[in-house]
Amino acid sequence: MEVIEKHNLIIGGIAAALTYVFGEHWAPFAIFLLFNVLDYITGIMKSKLAKKENSVKGLQGVIKKLGYWLMVFLAFSAGYWFISMGKLLGIDLQITKLLGWFVLASLTVNELRSILENFVEAGFDVPKILVEGLEVADKAFNKKEG
Repeated sequence: MEVIEKHNLIIGGIAAALTYVFGEHWAPFAIFLLFNVLDYITGIMKSKLAKKENSVKGLQGVIKKLGYWLMVFLAFSAGYWFISMGKLLGIDLQITKLLGWFVLASLTVNELRSILENFVEAGFDVPKILVEGLEVADKAFNKKEG
């Protein structure tokens, strides 16, 4: 029984910490982080199978992931800045809060597509519905024609 209590305490502590850092909607951020890690791992797997390992490309991948998080931070910050300015000017700009969520969703779709591309390039048989479904989502988020 004591092991279960410790496990629950640890999980509860992690959830509380994530809520403190990211707010009550921490799950999308945690999922995005998970997809970042999975994309990096599947990228390494793909390069090892193709015998094209490259530490410079690995470092570039890490820097790219950090850039994604910077974009998310900037999008949420810009939304809250616009809301604050709107209050000063007497204009309701609450809609700009969606900017951060839109960027997070768009980058999450990109991460999922990259993970699937890594699997395909590594020779895995990926269900076509996944690849096409994410392509449709990407087009919807980024308003691509085609």
